[in-house]
Amino acid sequence: SAAPDFARYHDTEWGFPVDDDHALFEKICLEGFQSGLSWRTILAKRPAFREVFCDFNFERVARFEQADVERLVTDARIVRHRGKIAATINNARRACEAADAHGSLGALIWQYEPPPPARRGREARRPREVVSKTAHSATLAKDLKKLGWRFFGPTTAYAFMQAMGLVNDHDRGCAIYRECEAARGQFTRPAAVR
Repeated sequence: SAAPDFARYHDTEWGFPVDDDHALFEKICLEGFQSGLSWRTILAKRPAFREVFCDFNFERVARFEQADVERLVTDARIVRHRGKIAATINNARRACEAADAHGSLGALIWQYEPPPPARRGREARRPREVVSKTAHSATLAKDLKKLGWRFFGPTTAYAFMQAMGLVNDHDRGCAIYRECEAARGQFTRPAAVR
């Protein structure tokens, strides 16, 4: 059986649509830190990540300097990968730019939600077929890379899309599938400010 924190994450977070900018930024960063590690490891360290990165308030993280990188690479409570820490600070600056350009980070991100036939989730796949990236996640990763984001490739982008509810990848037989579908049906997608 799943660890309690892992089960709670699955049942209350994973796949539910999110428009909160700091939550979206947190997940972009944590998916980057997770690369090469298990999500369970990152989930256990999430409270420490939230503490050291100001609850993923990207306006604050964007002001971090080299001294902050040096401080964070010595903090054993988080993943002490210099490149990923530097990428988080860089990406905070890119998130600020996105919020300025689109009105919110969410308005940028939700433009990449697949159209309905492409987001039907696991029911459209053969049983046990595992998808790690899609054309939509590749486009999201490519476009963010053009905007200067780092540590966010197509596979990371798809894991992000699954977690933040841009797609519902719960198995059709999963008890949470319908809850996510209902939440997605009531969800107001953030619109860009013109």
